[in-house]
Amino acid sequence: MTGWQDAVEQALHPLVAPPGQPAWNHASLAGLLGDVPRADAAVLVAIRDAPDPGVVFTLRRDDLEHHAGQVSFPGGRTDAEDADAVATALREGREEIALDTRTVEPLGYLDRIETISGFCVTPVVARMAADAVLSPQPDEVARIFEVPLEFLLDPANLHAYDIHLRGQRRTIYEYRGVAPRIWGATALMLVNLLRRMGRMP
Repeated sequence: MTGWQDAVEQALHPLVAPPGQPAWNHASLAGLLGDVPRADAAVLVAIRDAPDPGVVFTLRRDDLEHHAGQVSFPGGRTDAEDADAVATALREGREEIALDTRTVEPLGYLDRIETISGFCVTPVVARMAADAVLSPQPDEVARIFEVPLEFLLDPANLHAYDIHLRGQRRTIYEYRGVAPRIWGATALMLVNLLRRMGRMP
């Protein structure tokens, strides 16, 4: 086990005990979304196990109907055939970035996150082999890029600001000093990791 893996894995929900309801940020979105059922989804937070480990992100195409031009983790809506969130995350990884699932080892879960678009997302954190080869699915993904894990785990690189949406105040997180822009739900999942690691209050 590598040094980063030990520190990260200790902060995760174990694979045998997935996070339950309510979602970590449910209270902050309840006033906006009400009691409308959230659609289940999962994303893959893949960390390349290299000397300088990096986290895999996708940049969505600008012409998509949903979340166009945004940065996200590989992932999507849960299908009826998916056994669990890990199955969803790995399937989406195959579909979006041509991930060979033999090159990844799921480690555990972050807390579930609700999105303004009506999803309840389970982030699956995984170790990815240093030599794993990725390729964007051109109909959906404009490009794949990686950001150093060390950068993402430094709270000094995060900026929080408030917006007013539908008459309510929401706190939005964004990483500074990196492009493309990492913000919103994607950044919030990493904030959850930082808090679970004890690096943020």
